[in-house]
Amino acid sequence: MHRFHFLRALVPMLVPMLAPMLAVVCFVPPAAADGPFTVSGIKVAASADSAVQARNAAIAAGRPEAWKVLYRRIARQQDWARQPIPAADQLQKLIVSYYPTNEKRSTTRYVADMTYVFSPDAVAKLMQASGIAYTVASAKRVLVIPMAPAYSRLSNWTAALASPRFSSGVVPFSVPLGDAADMKALGGLSFESVTWAAIAPVAARQHAVEAVLIEALPAGNKMTVSLRRLGPNQLPAKATAEVPLLQGAAGTYPSAADAAVRAMEDMWKNRAALDVAQKGRLTADLRTASLEQFAAAKNALATVPNVANVSIQAMDIGLARLSLSYLGGIDPLREALAQAGLKLEKAGGVWQLTPTDALQAEAR
Repeated sequence: MHRFHFLRALVPMLVPMLAPMLAVVCFVPPAAADGPFTVSGIKVAASADSAVQARNAAIAAGRPEAWKVLYRRIARQQDWARQPIPAADQLQKLIVSYYPTNEKRSTTRYVADMTYVFSPDAVAKLMQASGIAYTVASAKRVLVIPMAPAYSRLSNWTAALASPRFSSGVVPFSVPLGDAADMKALGGLSFESVTWAAIAPVAARQHAVEAVLIEALPAGNKMTVSLRRLGPNQLPAKATAEVPLLQGAAGTYPSAADAAVRAMEDMWKNRAALDVAQKGRLTADLRTASLEQFAAAKNALATVPNVANVSIQAMDIGLARLSLSYLGGIDPLREALAQAGLKLEKAGGVWQLTPTDALQAEAR
């Protein structure tokens, strides 16, 4: 690192030669076909004087509903009432493509299930202009452990949380298999005192990186749903929700499961959401073993929605000192970078940015 003072003077000469590779990274989140910006299953229908007019009217009518679905997916529940209502032309610009399934048409009527793909960049600009925190990262799989008050593989509460209707939720999750191997860890489970280490083997079997214990207890005319999130090197986080008691506990479990899943999604959004009012800057040393790895890291940075700007302060063989401007807090930034294949950690008072094994493999 003692050579940085000498190399700083070389940066103005190096950057023009490497401009295509070292270009400033703009705020452009990724647009995966099956990612958070794709909204499917919007039912559209319209009638008009011609088939073309009916189709166009149906597609236009589906855009506001698709925007509502997307907004509730990326915004916290506390901000749902603040949903921006774009004008028709602005809403059309938010959507980069669409395609139908299950089409039915006549000379005057059109019916279909429509999929809309939104522009991550356009959505980001709208959310920032509205001052609303949002998340665009994809959540990793979570192990959900139903408790009522104990865990049981065959309970109605477990069945409610295992419903297929949650398969396309914001936070992917699965319940334990409940076999002998699971019961060794889950038998006699305590909602308040269980640790991550105790249930980590069960989570690993489901390829889950965290666990959420969800306890449903009826009391009086309501059911209280309590959530406790556990993960490696994390302090437990809690949340609660209440639903009216309907026809006993068994009849209430479906609505309680809906409330539990929404609460779990909000727990994740509160941690991963980009607070557009909060901005930061840090200097990090990016270490790579080859020019190909550097290019892969640069491309990965371009997909991180939290990163607003990247500039190069100095360079050395296998090392580049970067200045990063970012939105939100440091924890959401680290989580988003990790999903892009970059590990951000502090060592000796210096931030280090290192490509993961998966990203290094892509560069080979």
